[in-house]
Amino acid sequence: MSEPRVALVTGANKGIGFEIASLLGTVHGMRVLVGARDAGRGRAAAAALGGFATAVTLDVTDGDSVAALGALERLDVLVNNAGVLLERGAPPSGTPVELLRRTFETNVLGVVAVTNAVLPALRRADAGRIVNLSSGLGSLALTTDVSHVYAHNPLLAYNASKTALNAVTVSYANELRGTAVKVNAADPGYCATDMNGHAGPRTPAQGATAAVRLATLPADGPTGGFFDEDGPVPW
Repeated sequence: MSEPRVALVTGANKGIGFEIASLLGTVHGMRVLVGARDAGRGRAAAAALGGFATAVTLDVTDGDSVAALGALERLDVLVNNAGVLLERGAPPSGTPVELLRRTFETNVLGVVAVTNAVLPALRRADAGRIVNLSSGLGSLALTTDVSHVYAHNPLLAYNASKTALNAVTVSYANELRGTAVKVNAADPGYCATDMNGHAGPRTPAQGATAAVRLATLPADGPTGGFFDEDGPVPW
């Protein structure tokens, strides 16, 4: 009997990340590493998920924390879910540069750091999968369409970080074409989470759907794309 596949989900102690971890374990039979900055919250989440889950203390902005991931002997799936939204209502011209720096540190640089740390293990996997949690707010096509609601949410730091994350996704997909590793970006939609004060109309479980689908793509599945649960999202 083959060993179960192993997935790492960053920021998995709550919200969409928790639901992604749950679906990967309960529906797809994976062992799931529950990444969380706070060790206690990570352990609590893993306990709530059950025997397939193991807590991993992981701050994607901390070099030592990320470097420890290099010790992983096996990894089949990486879901870069950890993210922040730090601005509250300020227009782009009123957004401090330091806020952009902190946002990019988690939403972009943290993704690159974690991906690089575990890429050797993913390359060894029979069907490595990398999923980056993006947002429709990172779509230039949607945010430049004045008839679309996203055009009226000019969150400079958050939106720009997700656009950058989409570019990161394409870059890794291009590097890894011809290998067994597929890299895609997922748009969970506007979900009710701590990030937005639980204002979204969708549940975290609904938001997990696209990411889980991309994490479990068959060999003939796409790479280098941006998808929600209904299909491709315009860049």
